[in-house]
Amino acid sequence: MFDRKALLERLSNAHGVSGYEGNIRQIIEEEVKPYVDQISIDKMGNLTATKKGKKPVVMLAAHMDEIGLMVKYVDDKGFARFTKTGGWFDQTLLNQRMIMHTENGPVYGVLGSKPPHMIKEEEKKKIIKADDMFIDVGATSKEDADKIGVKTGTPVTSDIDFKSLGNDFVTGKAFDNRAGCVMLIEALSMMKDVKATVHAVFTVQEEVGLKGAKTSAFRLNPDVALATDVTITGDHPGIDKKDSSIEMGKGPSVTVSDADGRGIIVPESVLKWLKEAAGANSIPYQLEVGSGGTTDATAIHLTKEGIPTGVISIPTRYIHTPVSVMSMADLEKSAELIARAVEIVDKFF
Repeated sequence: MFDRKALLERLSNAHGVSGYEGNIRQIIEEEVKPYVDQISIDKMGNLTATKKGKKPVVMLAAHMDEIGLMVKYVDDKGFARFTKTGGWFDQTLLNQRMIMHTENGPVYGVLGSKPPHMIKEEEKKKIIKADDMFIDVGATSKEDADKIGVKTGTPVTSDIDFKSLGNDFVTGKAFDNRAGCVMLIEALSMMKDVKATVHAVFTVQEEVGLKGAKTSAFRLNPDVALATDVTITGDHPGIDKKDSSIEMGKGPSVTVSDADGRGIIVPESVLKWLKEAAGANSIPYQLEVGSGGTTDATAIHLTKEGIPTGVISIPTRYIHTPVSVMSMADLEKSAELIARAVEIVDKFF
């Protein structure tokens, strides 16, 4: 039996910032092997798992990378300054514990700041910017930091573990997009009587420019594609339903358009295909018109002469923080929708 929760925990707790996805790729290769005929890794590092069949050729994409940091400078006292890899809101970084992924192995550090007792009233009103933050690894000098492996170019990720909450909700880091990776692997395990050729691509460097999706879509040139991701919900304090009508526990989100149309406007043919698959199998879903970010679909659908592409996302709270929250039931239904859609794709493309 497919244990989606155990796999999500394993992938969430693993570390793979953009450009350094090797640990994640290794886990996925091991997990996806029973469900496909062939696995390959391209020059960029994308992993493609293929179920051989006939026409049409379908590409399913889930990005492996997570947001993180990279050391750009270590000062004379051994404190590391950094750049952001991917989209952070600076306030969520402060006072986190981090892991520096050095050549010598993991080194732990903290994003330090002044204690509250020393912060003046006028300072409390200001947002502390990432440029003014530093990572304390316990080094006493630049040479000391270098000795333990902390130097320019060291990738950094959050040190936080996956946990279960009430109502089969879960919390952890990197649900964007390890949850999509789980969704894709489970969908492959669910598929029956598939006539199409299916390429499940676990892409690299999505968080820094949809890079792996661009190169893999160019190489595969599929007839149709689906990207998986997580999406913002409007069901918690601080965000209005008019800004996001998506709710946890009500099934996968099917994108109609994102980034105010600058990302992707999903073709009517793709929406019809997904709606029919959902309706025929009583799978609940939510339609989303988004004004925020984009997904691998934005790069895929503009490849070569154009590829009809859709997006299936899991409603997730607190995206791009180390404490994202999602429903395991939504993850299951998202995987089921992909599987059932692929089983009938030959009727549409």
